[in-house]
Parts: sequence; C-alpha cells; structure tokens
Amino acid sequence: MKTGSFRSCFRGQGIEFDSVREYERGDDIRSIDWNVTARTGKAFVKQYREEREMSVFLIVDGSLSMQTGSRTCSRWAKAQEVAALLAFAAELNSSPVGLVVFDGEPGVPLSPAGGKDRILTILASLEHHACEREGSALGGAIAGCSRILRSRSMVIIVSDFRTSEYERPLGVLSRRHDVVAVRITAPSDSALPSAGYLPFQDPESGLRASLPTGSPVFAAAWEKENAESVQRWERICLKRGASPLCVSVEEDSVRVLSSFFSGRRTRGDPV
Repeated sequence: MKTGSFRSCFRGQGIEFDSVREYERGDDIRSIDWNVTARTGKAFVKQYREEREMSVFLIVDGSLSMQTGSRTCSRWAKAQEVAALLAFAAELNSSPVGLVVFDGEPGVPLSPAGGKDRILTILASLEHHACEREGSALGGAIAGCSRILRSRSMVIIVSDFRTSEYERPLGVLSRRHDVVAVRITAPSDSALPSAGYLPFQDPESGLRASLPTGSPVFAAAWEKENAESVQRWERICLKRGASPLCVSVEEDSVRVLSSFFSGRRTRGDPV
C-alpha cells in the first residue's frame, strides 16, 4: 500500500516560536510581532517552527450497518482499508497512532503510541473486531476520544454516519483537535437495481420491508433522499468544525485520501 503520498497530512500546525521576519504583503496581520514592530518602526511577523510529530487517533465504525456495501466490498472492509492506510502513513511520519473501534458500545480505546508494534496492534484490532451489539455508539466513541487526548491531535472518524446524537460531541472534539469525518458510501445508497419488489432488512433494527425498486418514482425518491442525507451530514460536519470526506467502497482509497489531504495542505487548512 502506497501511503507516502499523504503521510505529510499528519504534520502539525506550528506553535513553537522560532524567529521574526519583515512583514510581506499577504501575511496574516494576526502574526505581527507588535513589540519588534514598535522598536524598529517596520512591521515584523512571528515565524513558528512546525511540529513534525502530531498524534493521530482513528475512530472506526464496526457496527452492523457497516456490513452492507457492494458485492465486492463491504463498508467495513473499506473502513479497515482506510484506517490501515492512515495508520501506516502516520507511522511513516513518526506520528503516534491510537484507535477505537465501536459498535453498539463505544469500545475500548488504544491511546496514541509510536512504533511498528502499535501498528500491528491496530491492524489486529481491526481484523479481529466482531460486532456483537446492535446500534451505533458513535457519539460515545467521540466523547471518549475527547477525554483521553491531552494534546492537539488529528482525529479521523471512519463511519457510515447512519446514526444520530453525535453532533454535540463532534463539536466539542473539533474545538481542541483537527477532525476529519470520512463517510463510507456504496452505490446502492443512491441507486438500487430495477428488479421489482425486493425484500430489505435494516441491519441495526432488524426491520423488514419490501421496496418497489422497479418504480421510477421510488428510484427518484431514493436518490433524492440520499443526496439530501449527504448534504445534511456535510453541513453538520462543517458547522461543528470537522472536514467531511466521502469514500465509496468502489473507489481507490489511496487516490481519494491523497487528493483530499493534498488539497487541504494546498488550501492552507489546519493539518
């Protein structure tokens, strides 16, 4: 797996004062050193040494709804792949990595630590997770992450986000940490095969229903509901201070992650 192309996303925003230089057009006026400016009569800005080590914490959804997806790849398999890629990228950048896998319970977190042994532990936790509890404790997992992380970290949530009551914990987490929300999607989210009435079952509640997949009206409503759901989720993330990213089970995870994190750095977003 090629992780080097986006490993730089785990370099922290500089917070350690290094030196000053003369102000240049386009500099953030908030970085002006007013003491030096007053002494010299020229505007100077503070420069900071970038933190090269930033802890990374992965919150991964292992609930029953993640067992859905496509014929070739489930959401859970894609979540495992995304989490593994991010863990390897962090390790290549010498960033401590932590993990919690949740389902109907928040899960037991692994605090961030460095080294290959930690990566192997994370991979084993992802591989051996067996969902045994109904429901999704996403809010509880996010709240637990807020309690254990002491210094500013990058927190990456990998989930289908098919739950509620996570908005407030997400906002609390984002106030102290750089949060990325990765939504795992599948083609069936927006379009079902036209095959007449088909039986469906909600993996979380067990609710069963027969849906008229051959109906153009139903197909249009299904597509519209998914589009609106994704838009609502994106608005929630942005409102609460998290960066949203959708990754389909059919997409190349490396390409999508590389493009996303490269774009953040180019835009100057906190990384």
